[in-house]
Amino acid sequence: MTLLSRTAENLYWMSRYMERAESLARILDAAYRLSSLPTAYGGGLTEWESAIKTAGCEEDFLAAHGEVTSEAVIHYLAFSRESPASIRNCLERARHNARAERTALTSEMWAAINGTYLEMHEIEAAGDTQRFISFVKEASLRFDGTAYRTMLRNDAFWFTQLGLFIERADNTARILDVKYHVLLPKHAEVGGGLDYYQWASILRSVSALTSYRWVYRDSVKPWLVADLLVLKEDMPRSLASCYSNITTYLDRLSMAYGRQGPSQKLARTLYGKLRNGRIEAVFQSGLHEFIEEFIAANDQLGAAISEQYLS
Repeated sequence: MTLLSRTAENLYWMSRYMERAESLARILDAAYRLSSLPTAYGGGLTEWESAIKTAGCEEDFLAAHGEVTSEAVIHYLAFSRESPASIRNCLERARHNARAERTALTSEMWAAINGTYLEMHEIEAAGDTQRFISFVKEASLRFDGTAYRTMLRNDAFWFTQLGLFIERADNTARILDVKYHVLLPKHAEVGGGLDYYQWASILRSVSALTSYRWVYRDSVKPWLVADLLVLKEDMPRSLASCYSNITTYLDRLSMAYGRQGPSQKLARTLYGKLRNGRIEAVFQSGLHEFIEEFIAANDQLGAAISEQYLS
């Protein structure tokens, strides 16, 4: 028995919104860390602009606020009811999708999502942004844990995981891209002190600083950070890791439903490029160009999944 396309769509987007909320919390956390640095190391420069660009909502933000300030960015990305990009609205939409499909979820999963939504209002009322950021990251871990520990390994689980990894790949790519185009001022030296602190902050924002030290046993270098977050399959937030999982779950869907389609072909093509890629070649052709191409391909895959399974 296969899922109704409406059920599959709700589960897929439930996971995407939960992952997006966590990503936004991590973006804000990175901006906080950079803004607390002395000016000589990047404090007070472009970190809040980078947060808006990474979230992909610069045009809407400027239309609403006109000027980038820390207070405006925090409100817009964390608490705003009007902003479709806010953490608050992502969590609300995740709950809406989960409530529509409660019979497809375990009781533990529903409790994790509904409890997050209810607790969010209490923390929002307190106005403690740092507590809110920590709460969202912990809520995402609860959601992932209950899905992994309690769901049957069937198409309902596979669609939740597809949503998670499609969203995570997009978020990791955008964080890397914005680093090169916003954070480092044009007059600053690549590999200098400012560059070091910003790359270290990026690693912390995706919980990868300790992993970086384990893998490379070296100081923070831009090409090694990119290698970790693009090509290392054993790094959970890397593009290669995301696509290893995406191809796995799409293949399981194709076997369960008895047919393959464009989404399986697109996913394998992207995964092959990441598995066979070398970071030297990526930097030689341009990190920004590589990531732009990847984001477009990831969007294309999302559209293919929607057309093949969710409509």
